Amino acid sequence: MSNSKKQTSVEWLVSKLPQRMLNYLKEEIEQAKAMHKEEMIEFSQEVFRNRYNQVYQSLGSIADDKYNETYGGDK
Repeated sequence: MSNSKKQTSVEWLVSKLPQRMLNYLKEEIEQAKAMHKEEMIEFSQEVFRNRYNQVYQSLGSIADDKYNETYGGDK
């Protein structure tokens, strides 16, 4: 994994604002950064859950097929 820090969309926007606006919007900027972080965490967790469920279902199907192949299934 790369150690180079990537810029979030919020950080990019902040970099485009004039200094006087940054001072004025300091609390809102920090809140937006926190919201972005939470959104990314929730998104990652959802992707993991979906992938885990797909793998779990696939393994169950493979195991069922192998059992049926080995022991004759419902005979």
